[in-house]
Amino acid sequence: MANIQSIQPMQWLNRLWGLFVAVLLLGVAGYAGVAHAGYAAIVIDPATGEVLSAVNADEQNYPASLTKMMTLYLTFQALQSGKLKVDQDLPVSSWAASRAPTKLGLRTGQTISVNDCILGMVTKSANDAASVVAESLGGNEGHFAEMMTAQAALLGMTSTHFANANGLPDPNNISTARDMAKLAMALYRDFPQYTHYFSTKEFVFRGQLIRGHNNLMDRYPGMDGLKTGFTDASGFNLASTAVHDGRRLFAVVLGGRSASARDNLMARLLDDGFDNEPTPEELVARAGMPSSTRRVLSALSPIETAEADETAPAHRRASRGCTPHRGRSCPQVAKTHHPKSTTRLAHRHKSKKVVLASKSDDHD
Repeated sequence: MANIQSIQPMQWLNRLWGLFVAVLLLGVAGYAGVAHAGYAAIVIDPATGEVLSAVNADEQNYPASLTKMMTLYLTFQALQSGKLKVDQDLPVSSWAASRAPTKLGLRTGQTISVNDCILGMVTKSANDAASVVAESLGGNEGHFAEMMTAQAALLGMTSTHFANANGLPDPNNISTARDMAKLAMALYRDFPQYTHYFSTKEFVFRGQLIRGHNNLMDRYPGMDGLKTGFTDASGFNLASTAVHDGRRLFAVVLGGRSASARDNLMARLLDDGFDNEPTPEELVARAGMPSSTRRVLSALSPIETAEADETAPAHRRASRGCTPHRGRSCPQVAKTHHPKSTTRLAHRHKSKKVVLASKSDDHD
């Protein structure tokens, strides 16, 4: 009897501890469920405003480096108004230089042209370049984020709040697939003279070839932009636009489980969109990271320590897309058991556009 009495309190303690852990996990899961849906997608025809496909399009997610589309919007706005000039040199502060990768490796006290900041953001998704522009236009990045959020409201992005200029992880940096599509369309509508930047795949910066992350532009015919994004909390994101037979569509994918899954889903969404067909929700879900997995990753890896680029952890790199260049061939994209395959992926020409960065007196 003495042994039983000594065991029972420990059993109750274990049960209470298990209950506490369960409640805690449910609370974390509930909060994460509010913050992001896990995956989302939308396709829009800007000429008619028709939404051709939409899955979780109004659920808040972490946009990651898609955030830079708003930084670019405000940059183009400043260029258009004359507040900035393309060849203008901007100072690099210690704050900008300290931003986490991916970045151009700018150093405190250097300068960088507006043109190179734009190219750096579009191709390599350079976080330091985004902060340079933010400080130049807003005084500091916090105030610039307020400007970004205000502009989002003017564009009808009602579910978006920006906390920084680059998409580095912050629980207050949130948006939706629909809002990101609105932003993408606004960039092409309001600043047609600058949209050529989004088709840049690589450029030379201070003697170094800087390659972009948007591998799908090498494989999908008619695609000429826009932006990739990745953090552990967001998954693999992509905003794209493509033209087929004179018709332009915009599409956004949030929460992809890998770069290749995201890219293949984007191709399918666009294929279906050009055929005026909705993409089955199950295909979007298949390409997305399960929300339960995302919640565990977010809990185990603090959001503040993730990076806003596509430098995925080692266990994910094998799943990333392959970009053919300089004679390098890539394996064929594995066929899926979808009722309709993304056949256009195999027909894109492999020519690449190289843009020379503007010269600078500063050297590394």
